[in-house]
Amino acid sequence: DEHAQVRCAMFAGRNRSIRFQPKDGMQVILRGKASIYEGRGDYQLIAENLMQAGAGLLQQRFEELKEKLAEEGLFSDEHKQQLPSFPAHIGVITSPTGAAIRDILTVLKRRFPAVPITVIPTMVQGTGASQQIVEAIELANNPPDGLQPFEVVILGRGGGSLEDLWC
Repeated sequence: DEHAQVRCAMFAGRNRSIRFQPKDGMQVILRGKASIYEGRGDYQLIAENLMQAGAGLLQQRFEELKEKLAEEGLFSDEHKQQLPSFPAHIGVITSPTGAAIRDILTVLKRRFPAVPITVIPTMVQGTGASQQIVEAIELANNPPDGLQPFEVVILGRGGGSLEDLWC
């Protein structure tokens, strides 16, 4: 609990493998062995591995993914396209039942009342959402025959915790 205390030690050889700087109050997952420090007769943990937990772990994974994608050049200016001032067709990838779709449609109808809008329904959180989002983007990039191509695609969702937004 937040009031308990256990002494820990992590030796330099193991410490070099840690890819973050631990801070007071940070939640971590520690793997190690219990030992006795004979000088004081105290129990202590000898840490063998330390990982961030909770939101810190998700943030670490996010930063690693961002770095990987940047190394692939996916954020470079050469891949960016100018948005059209008046798109001919807008695709919206989101949950068809959430509050986000109502908000998106309300704003689009106010700003672009004559522009056709097609909703591509998908899960936006939970198990399987990542795969469904990928499939929805593929569908938006390659619409079926008879559907006008999209000039703009919005991938949207409402708020939520970092864990909810992770996919």
